[in-house]
Amino acid sequence: MATKEKLRYERPVINKISAGVTDKFGMSTKMEVIKEIDNVKVTDLLKEYGSPVFVVSEKTIRNTVSEIKQAFTTRYPKVQLAWSYKTNYLNAICQIYHSEGSWAEVVSGFEYDKAIANGVAPNKIIFNGPDKSKKDLEKAINNGSYIHIDHFDELYDIISLSKTTKERPKVAIRVNMDTGIYPQWDRFGFNYENGEAWNALNRIMLSEKLDLIGLHTHIGTYILTPDAYGVAASKLSELAVRLDKKFNHKIKYIDMGGGFASKNTLKGAYLPGKDTCPTFDQYAEAITNAIINSEIDPQNMPTLFLETGRALIDDAGYIAGTVLANKRLANGRRSMIVDTGVNMLFTSFWYEHEIYPAQEVSTHTEDTTIYGPLCMNIDIIRSAINFPLLNKGDNYVLKRVGAYNMTQWMQFITLRPNIVLIDTEGKTHVIRESETNETMVALEKVPKHLK
Repeated sequence: MATKEKLRYERPVINKISAGVTDKFGMSTKMEVIKEIDNVKVTDLLKEYGSPVFVVSEKTIRNTVSEIKQAFTTRYPKVQLAWSYKTNYLNAICQIYHSEGSWAEVVSGFEYDKAIANGVAPNKIIFNGPDKSKKDLEKAINNGSYIHIDHFDELYDIISLSKTTKERPKVAIRVNMDTGIYPQWDRFGFNYENGEAWNALNRIMLSEKLDLIGLHTHIGTYILTPDAYGVAASKLSELAVRLDKKFNHKIKYIDMGGGFASKNTLKGAYLPGKDTCPTFDQYAEAITNAIINSEIDPQNMPTLFLETGRALIDDAGYIAGTVLANKRLANGRRSMIVDTGVNMLFTSFWYEHEIYPAQEVSTHTEDTTIYGPLCMNIDIIRSAINFPLLNKGDNYVLKRVGAYNMTQWMQFITLRPNIVLIDTEGKTHVIRESETNETMVALEKVPKHLK
């Protein structure tokens, strides 16, 4: 005779009854459960690769790239993606984007060398950022890479280097501007409204030592208003027209940077990100309308460059992990401690990350604070979420963690875990091994008198 599984104990709770169809606890609160990622069981991932573990879906990455290409190439004749290395520069991740035709967009000498090591042709590297050493600039010039000038000091360095380099520098300028977005990003590049950008363009043209090939802007991050991109594209187009009229010079590309929002929910947002995030079609409509309807010569339309990062990979990233404990706080509020901390999930400081049970749970939910394992009071994954009870040893899945967490994470108190890629056939691959005590001390040196 088969024995019945013992029912899990549910603590008594009193909830305010809300309008609508109710159960014994008020509104029905059946929560989504994530037992598999790309048909691979979460329990199998944790058993084989440890807890917690980062999981990246190659299928999701490629599908998302296909979506953005479809949105832009159906609206504009020449489009080129450039993968934003700072968003996630794991070699395996970069190689996926390069295999889909993306160039590399880098913002440091380290990232530049990483792109070269990944086999990216130097003339398919866009070098952004305010920190380019003379050595970095000389290398990029001689390699024929595209250099986006950030400030006048950099411009003067490039003009000076152009006297001795074997290749003519291929340059663009980064332009900051008022697009109606607050706060306005004016730290990077040359300002449009005060004439600084036009001044820089004139100096480049009059130097006769540089090849001005493009115009670039990056208006901000997590931009929820596609119209702001239309304003930016119009202003860059206007600069392109002025260059053509004054110098009879046609630029080769307009680079709209990144900043497209992912479906994550920002802290303090009234509605969830998956309901408010614009589609690629909406971004594409705003940008391409502005360029096509400008006074740019229709026989010489510039290539449209996109450096989209966050929106291309956030959905592809997950963290699977294990519940460590449950506690009652002094005010009676439930708290849950999990094995993912803010050292690994840096974006938890500005996102309300979605977290789901990895096994069936009760419909009984309660306001809960979810903490990480760090001995730091700021280690909070979710400060308030209506969540079912998960017991010690139960599993959970965090969604949309693909952007920035694997580049901004840090070793602090806990060692960083394995990162696993699930390929398009459902096979798993470790693409970054978990740290050990040995790897952590490999670069340390102890003076003889302290040994």
